[in-house]
Amino acid sequence: MDQTLRLAQPKPDRLRHPDRRSVYWLDRLPAEKTTSTTRPELTPRWSELCRSKKFCTQVTLSPIWEVSEWALRAVTSDRLCRLARPRAPAADWQPERPLLARLNRVTQTAVASSRIRQLAQPKRRPVLEGSGPKSKALPMTHIPRKASAHIELLATPKHDHPKFEGERPVCRPVSRAARNFVAGERLLELSGPKERTALFEGYDPYAVSRAARSASPSPRLRQLCLPLPRKCSAILDTSASSSPFP
Repeated sequence: MDQTLRLAQPKPDRLRHPDRRSVYWLDRLPAEKTTSTTRPELTPRWSELCRSKKFCTQVTLSPIWEVSEWALRAVTSDRLCRLARPRAPAADWQPERPLLARLNRVTQTAVASSRIRQLAQPKRRPVLEGSGPKSKALPMTHIPRKASAHIELLATPKHDHPKFEGERPVCRPVSRAARNFVAGERLLELSGPKERTALFEGYDPYAVSRAARSASPSPRLRQLCLPLPRKCSAILDTSASSSPFP
């Protein structure tokens, strides 16, 4: 009841001060200004933030630190001793090889075979015309090798077809029959552009086709047209079993 009475009370008129100088609601008129500008009142926190920062002017400490007495008497644990050990390299790690490896006496006194001398010779490639200075083409040095029958078959150029008549000339005469030919109605119909209509031009959404009017529903469609049993009342149970279709 008290809540209803409190809600029934009229709301206070906040517009009783027409000369309001603030965008916020005020319970009383603001004090008249005595100065030309507004003087803000800073909070202690704002006053602290407005102060300039004090830079450290102390002398840099020496890199040699004094070890305290407790640190000198400290006893390291097993875990700390294990972490203080240097990390061992991997099992398969090998030290770096020197830049210029020293050759043994067997390598220095080795004699190259004829095959190694042949492989050590640079390849001589034929110089194409216009690609370098004028010089005779040098044949490539290779070992003679007999080609197989399959390679010889692939290397043989293909022959033209017996009925090949060669390329047609660009300008060839037109026969008299082609010049005196008269196109038929069907050819004129096919040569004309296809007439296209708008998407829904001439479309009647209310027209029912003959096949749709003479269609008969299937048993599954008749079953789906029936209402659900749980939505039927007990009085309409007898009428729900009948089919809606004649």
